[in-house]
Amino acid sequence: MTDDLEEYILRHIDDESELLSALNRETHLYHLRPRMISGHLQGRILKMFCRMIRPHRILELGTFTGYSALCLAEGMPEDAELHTIDVDDEIEEFTRSFIERSPWKDRIRFIIGDACEIIPSLEDIYDMVFIDANKRDYMRYYELVFDKVRPGGFILADNTLWDGKVVTDPLSRDAQTVGIERFNDEIADDTRVEKVIIPLRDGLTVIYKKPL
Repeated sequence: MTDDLEEYILRHIDDESELLSALNRETHLYHLRPRMISGHLQGRILKMFCRMIRPHRILELGTFTGYSALCLAEGMPEDAELHTIDVDDEIEEFTRSFIERSPWKDRIRFIIGDACEIIPSLEDIYDMVFIDANKRDYMRYYELVFDKVRPGGFILADNTLWDGKVVTDPLSRDAQTVGIERFNDEIADDTRVEKVIIPLRDGLTVIYKKPL
């Protein structure tokens, strides 16, 4: 994806809302790792997935500053609800301020804490799960959420090409690369699901939980 091609794509898709544009700008101004934000193109794709799947319950692991959460909420049906979890309480005030400014604030439940500790306590069954948290723990997240996804539901996992390191640096021992490699390998062998990796930005894996 060249810069020119990406710019062409962005000119030919729906615009960001004013709120998302402000969130994008302020994330880049005030946070050390703004690259973690989903951004315009992926945000419109997440919204479109919600339009197609029409989930009534969405679980997001890894809120960061809330861009992807707002995009998911924008596309979900009127009676739907989004639960989003992030461990970083230092950015809670910033993230919550944008959620509170959104039209979907009453349908977004923002939870601060360790997802691995929180997921077992969740009683809902979800139609869609978006994983975009600690790469070291992707397989653990998957194992924890699997039984909380309805048959016929979807799990989306971000960053599954991990800057190309899964190919260019397959012997890397850094924990994040190892975590992504393990996740990709185990999902590929999981016969309970259908799966495809979309080469969008840093890789987006779409997983369909087969009906019983």
